[in-house]
Amino acid sequence: MPAGGRQQAGAGPARPALRAALDWLRLHDLRHACATFLLVSGASPRTVMKVLGHSQIGLTMNTYAHVLPDIERAAVDEAAKHLFG
Repeated sequence: MPAGGRQQAGAGPARPALRAALDWLRLHDLRHACATFLLVSGASPRTVMKVLGHSQIGLTMNTYAHVLPDIERAAVDEAAKHLFG
C-alpha cells in the first residue's frame, strides 16, 4: 500500500468486476451528463463552458441546446407564477 495508507485507484481485485459492470459507460457520457445536470440545475451556460473546458460559448450552447427548451419553459412558468399568482 502506498504512503498515507490509501489504495491507488484501479488496484485490487474489485477492478475487473467494476470494469465489467460499467463497460457500457464511457467517460464522455459522464461529461455530457455533468453538463446537462449543471444546466438543468440552473448553472449558467458560461459556467458549464468553463467546467467543460470549451473555448467558445457557442460550442457549449450548440452541444447542449436540447436541454434549453426545458430550462426556458421552467423559467417562463416561474415568472408567470410570480406575476399572476
